[in-house]
Amino acid sequence: ITARACWAVASEVPLFILPFSEDFLFLVSGDITQKGYEKKRAKLLAPYVPQTQDIHTEAVQAALAKHKEQKMALPMPTKRRSTFVQSPADACTPPDTSSASEDEGSLRRQAALSAALHQSLQNAESWINRSIQGSSTSSSASSTLSHGEGKGTSGSLADVFANTRIENFSVPPDVTATTSSSSARPAAIDLPPSGIVKGMHKGSNRSSLMDTADGVPVSSRVSTKIQQLLNTLKRPKRPPLKEFFVDDFEEIVEVPQPDPNQPKPEGRQMTPVKGEPLGVVCNWPPALEAALQRWGTTQAKCPCLTALDVTGKPVYTLTYGKLWSRSLKLAYTLLNKLGTKNEPVLKPGDRVALVYPNNDPVMFMVAFYGCLLAEVIPVPIEVPLTRKDAGGQQIGFLLGSCGIALALTTEVCLKGLPKTQNGEIVQFKGWPRLKWVVTDSKYLSKSPKDWQPNISAAGTEPAYIEYKTSKEGSVMGVTVSRIAMLSHCQALSQACNYSEGETIVNVLDFKKDAGLWHGILTNVMNKLHTISVPYSVMKTCPLSWVQRVHTHKAKVALVKCRDLHWAMMAHRDQRDVSLSSLRMLIVTDGANPWSVSSCDAFLSLFQSHGLKPEAICPCATSPEAMTIAIRRPGVPGAPLPGRAILSMNGLSFGVIRVNTEDKNSALTVQDVGHVMPGGMMCIVKPDGPPQLCKTDEIGEICVSSRAGGMMYYGLAGLTKNTFEVIPVNSAGSPVGDVPFVRSGLLGFVGPGSLVFVVGKMDGLLTVSGRRHNADDIVATGLAVESIKTVYRGRIAVFSVSVFYDERIVVVAEQRPDASEEDSFQWMSRVLQAIDSIHQVGVYCLALVPANTLPKTPLGGIHISQTKQHFLEGSLHPCNILMCPHTCVTNLPKPRQKQPGVGPASVMVGNLVAGKRIAQASGRDLGQLEDNDLVKKHQFLTEVLQWRAQATPDHPLFLLLNAKGTTVCTATCLQLHKKAERIASVLCDKGHLNAGDNVVLLYPPGIELITAFYGCLYAGCIPVTVRPPHAQSLTATLPTVRMIVEVSKAACILTTQTLMRLLKSREAAAAVDVKTWPTIIDTDDLPRKRLSQIYKPPTSEMLAYLDFSVSTTGMLTGVKMSHAAVSGLCRAIKLQCELYSSRQIAICLDPYCGLGFVLWCLCSVYSGHQSILIPPMELESNLFLWLSTVSQYKIRDTFCSYSVMELCTKGLGNQSRGINLSCVRTCVVVAEERPRVSLTHSFSKLFKDIGLSSRAVSTTFGSRVNVAICLQGTSGPDPTTVYVDLKSLRHDRVRLVERGAPQSLLLSESGKILPGVKVVIVNPETKGPLGDSHLGEIWVNSPHTASGYYTIYDNETLQADHFNTRLSFGDAAQTLWARTGYLGFVRRTELTAASGERHDALYVVGALDETLELRGLRYHPIDIETSVSRTHRSILCGCEQEALDLVPLVTNVVLEEHYLIVGVVVVVDPGVIPINSRGEKQRMHLRDSFLADQLDPIYVAYNM
Repeated sequence: ITARACWAVASEVPLFILPFSEDFLFLVSGDITQKGYEKKRAKLLAPYVPQTQDIHTEAVQAALAKHKEQKMALPMPTKRRSTFVQSPADACTPPDTSSASEDEGSLRRQAALSAALHQSLQNAESWINRSIQGSSTSSSASSTLSHGEGKGTSGSLADVFANTRIENFSVPPDVTATTSSSSARPAAIDLPPSGIVKGMHKGSNRSSLMDTADGVPVSSRVSTKIQQLLNTLKRPKRPPLKEFFVDDFEEIVEVPQPDPNQPKPEGRQMTPVKGEPLGVVCNWPPALEAALQRWGTTQAKCPCLTALDVTGKPVYTLTYGKLWSRSLKLAYTLLNKLGTKNEPVLKPGDRVALVYPNNDPVMFMVAFYGCLLAEVIPVPIEVPLTRKDAGGQQIGFLLGSCGIALALTTEVCLKGLPKTQNGEIVQFKGWPRLKWVVTDSKYLSKSPKDWQPNISAAGTEPAYIEYKTSKEGSVMGVTVSRIAMLSHCQALSQACNYSEGETIVNVLDFKKDAGLWHGILTNVMNKLHTISVPYSVMKTCPLSWVQRVHTHKAKVALVKCRDLHWAMMAHRDQRDVSLSSLRMLIVTDGANPWSVSSCDAFLSLFQSHGLKPEAICPCATSPEAMTIAIRRPGVPGAPLPGRAILSMNGLSFGVIRVNTEDKNSALTVQDVGHVMPGGMMCIVKPDGPPQLCKTDEIGEICVSSRAGGMMYYGLAGLTKNTFEVIPVNSAGSPVGDVPFVRSGLLGFVGPGSLVFVVGKMDGLLTVSGRRHNADDIVATGLAVESIKTVYRGRIAVFSVSVFYDERIVVVAEQRPDASEEDSFQWMSRVLQAIDSIHQVGVYCLALVPANTLPKTPLGGIHISQTKQHFLEGSLHPCNILMCPHTCVTNLPKPRQKQPGVGPASVMVGNLVAGKRIAQASGRDLGQLEDNDLVKKHQFLTEVLQWRAQATPDHPLFLLLNAKGTTVCTATCLQLHKKAERIASVLCDKGHLNAGDNVVLLYPPGIELITAFYGCLYAGCIPVTVRPPHAQSLTATLPTVRMIVEVSKAACILTTQTLMRLLKSREAAAAVDVKTWPTIIDTDDLPRKRLSQIYKPPTSEMLAYLDFSVSTTGMLTGVKMSHAAVSGLCRAIKLQCELYSSRQIAICLDPYCGLGFVLWCLCSVYSGHQSILIPPMELESNLFLWLSTVSQYKIRDTFCSYSVMELCTKGLGNQSRGINLSCVRTCVVVAEERPRVSLTHSFSKLFKDIGLSSRAVSTTFGSRVNVAICLQGTSGPDPTTVYVDLKSLRHDRVRLVERGAPQSLLLSESGKILPGVKVVIVNPETKGPLGDSHLGEIWVNSPHTASGYYTIYDNETLQADHFNTRLSFGDAAQTLWARTGYLGFVRRTELTAASGERHDALYVVGALDETLELRGLRYHPIDIETSVSRTHRSILCGCEQEALDLVPLVTNVVLEEHYLIVGVVVVVDPGVIPINSRGEKQRMHLRDSFLADQLDPIYVAYNM
């Protein structure tokens, strides 16, 4: 917001920032020819040009090279050093580098471009300029990239360098144009480079070039950054604006029009593709359990499964005989030994959980087959590590919905589970109560000879349940039937051509997916020997799987791209391994678009070790459809399958286009082979009904086969949408009646029926109607030199919904040794790369400390949990970069104000914009008789003298201390006598003349009142000033000094204590104490009578000056005449029905405004007794005010918002015998919009001790008139209305129902005082407005101040604010005063005292404080209210949570106010300055921020 406020300044002054890279400084230090420059440059860059590059890294480098010649102009965030203490590098264990997104390309980056090159290659401005037009980027969005082009990289990069010019300045952008691309630069850019720095000394320091907008060299961090920020923000990405604001409430957002050039599918409708028939082999078993029985009894010695220890050495081999006998024992135990004979715990068909660690495949396999033999349904899950694992609660939900009461595990695993203090296993969050059964052999019972398991032919009954985590984080159980399990094993055996006795190496998780299907199930079907390499071994010895293949001459290996990558990293350790035995290297995440780079890189490295190119077999799998497609093992010498080189731009529109233009935005994908035997495949649209795609369209792959999941356990609705899909044609009629299963993968069927996968439904990010793949974005991020800054594979990409669209968020773990600059550099480059390659803006990029992102069981990032942390504000990032300006392109149209408002508009206004002119008035003073006091006594001094004679002993004032005891009283006579003595001192000691100004410096109390009347008696003009605070003299004394100077005071009246303070050494450090005027202390006064009490010649003479600091930080003094004083006291007396028999309690600051009037003037005029409670006494006794009200049975009490807040927050429900049923009016004295939530919570809190909900109300006053509204005793209760915030921004008032979206609750600011008239006026045209308009409140009343008291007496301001006329209308002859506050008048259904309908005045906010943004008017308090709701840490958080606030604040302001926040500053509690009325001093705060005086915890500049 602050940045927006400064925007105007920056765009008027052209600003040149010349960022130099160290290496290129010589280019401006002397003339150089173009040729010489290019030679020198090429020589300089030679060491950094990479020799070999992976496709994607190469694309990213080239994309970044496009943004040539200027370093990023993005300002770095400012962070307080103490905030994020990173642990030293050696103390910090690097996190696991695997993840759900660990398998992207960019595997090799031996020769990285150096930082110098990179800095010179970035030009943020061209990047941001280019992104203004959505369509202009599509030209750079497609290209071909064939495999043979990798070797030409160095040449092509050199070409890029040779054709670039280093331009050492940026032309100030033309902010008037609505569309601009970087090519449309002014011709002036071709000036010779040396021309711009003509006046500079050649050796001048780079920092001296960094000037602010007015050419002043910058030393402070913050202001430089603000300046840089303004440069960066000159042209936010936004569609061209329409001409006029269309006032349609439904149309909130600008809907981006579809690009007419976007590619559309042109092919015919696809036909389902069939796989080869499933061959009938005579010896295939009728069920998988039958295969186990056969091998277990006939081939008992054959090895089935080998487990490795932590070093990667074989530790145990399970034979088929052992597997059979142990599974039998377990099946018998499960069915017969857990309960009693009549009440068994388990019955066939029950579900049980299998909880086995990843390094114990043997126990898992026995348990799995034991369950199958016992006909109970195994549900393999991960071992829970803590009570609150990431995603653990959802696993608990799965267990509960499956009705699981029993969990099988090993003895070792059971011992390792987290326990309570009495040794029981903890209750995991969200889990049902489980009975744990240990399946180690020694605890199992041998089955009797006559007991045989029931092995029937496989049918549709469930065999096992595999868990699957959805995009939102919920966990579902995919149920696999026995026939599907068997068919899938047959299809895999046929596709992979397995033969009995082959050895396979499995690096995958054996509990689910391909690891389970190949390593546990198909294994037994074909009597294979599986060597299981656990994840823990891979972490310590990444080459272990390659060594196992070598040692065991394995025919097949099951891996992920991650394992290929790790093996390459560790390749140097092992020279003599041979992979020649491999006929299939099954890459199970071949569906990942970036797997192609991993496969190519692995092949190029290990071909020399015997790896055959045709052995690489990518496959695509999903929990629902199981194996979708797999590349069959190739024949040596046969041509390798082709690849698709697709346009990223086409893909984002869901269309297949071969790339022909820009190879940077190409995606190379490899096929995943053909459809599985016995299966049929079709591609349907990812959203809406399952309509068949066209042949050149990307869609979701659906499979129909016996070998697939049958349902999500217990979720019938979801099951129907996923497992029973009947595709439809473009007319919407079904195609055939065969149900298909949705696989969750996006892809297409290419030439030769090859299947290509380009992404997952779960990773789909749909931004502004275009589809992007999370994995693609991760890969682009990784291809930017990430090694120094973040961990590979510890990057999460997801989208969050903000302001009617999805926004992309990138979160990465930062290395502990990464510097701020490195991180920031990397972040800004990632933004550029993603923008360039994907043509999509990143909304937020956050770096978190190492090892802090929630993990999946295998060490990957738990995406949905990370997203939840981000949205809750519990991610605790250590670096954050928000870029809302480039992403948010759907903001509503800015409002164009219509010119010209004349009398005719009022007629229109009457018809359209309201029923009547917005004006209201209090009761008429003429009709109100008020005994003869007013007629007899024109002046307050006369009233006091009259009271001193008539009722000398009537107490007017009681002052209480913190204990609630009376410390001082003043009767009419005492007050009169003391005032006389002060007046005589002023004349004698001060030698003052009538009309001299006297500053009164007193703590709140009766001395202040006596000094005030003493001044009036002497004919002097009193100026009440809040005394300086002894503990913070430097902050408070300058204000006192300023008022003394501005008021030209001839004398200061004060107490002895304060007099000593004013002349103290501490005071001398803050101000010049020698220049104080005469200081008189009034503690010991001589008993001298005044010869004559001064009587002013006319009532228009000045009575006192009222000085106050406004919320905008302006110190203003207004002049109050004697007539105004009498008029004001009379209006208050009538409104509140004040008589001498009444008592009121006042807990207010008595220095200005209505607080001063109530404290010092009203009692003397009306004769009632005032009980004075200094607000500072409440700090030591919170009960003081309310207990006084209760004790004295006070009917009317006055307080400030700060007092009310103290009581609401501090007292809670402790009432200590207080009874507030006597209170008729409790009035909050304020000059702002009523704080409805505070008054409501106060009323609610004290309702139980008798406070009537109707009692609490507020006043409204301003500088020009200190009391315009005051609730009083008679008249209707204060009313509240809900108004539409959107209309309010257009200066219109539209009432809505409670609970309506975008509604704001406003309360009436009390009743208008007698004799006061208000009218609502357009502040620009000064014409009256209709009652449905928001406008400035103008006031006319006898007690309006006479004008500003200024040194230079600025007449124009005076006339404008105090004596101004409407430009037209009935009331144009009246003289009005402008309050400077916006509000509206509304006629209510209630009846006023006069018998007419009551007009309520609603105050919305100060005109000076409003922010005019995008043609709309915003009130800071509304934005602040939204922000304060976002996070519990606001006002009470720790510094570590500071950065969590940045995205939350940006989100809420965008969602609720349609504004993009420019700068978010997080400061310590108490830094925001507040005035005596408890109002925020926003302008002071802004100035302190710009002057870099805040010491912020964090400053985030939103790009």
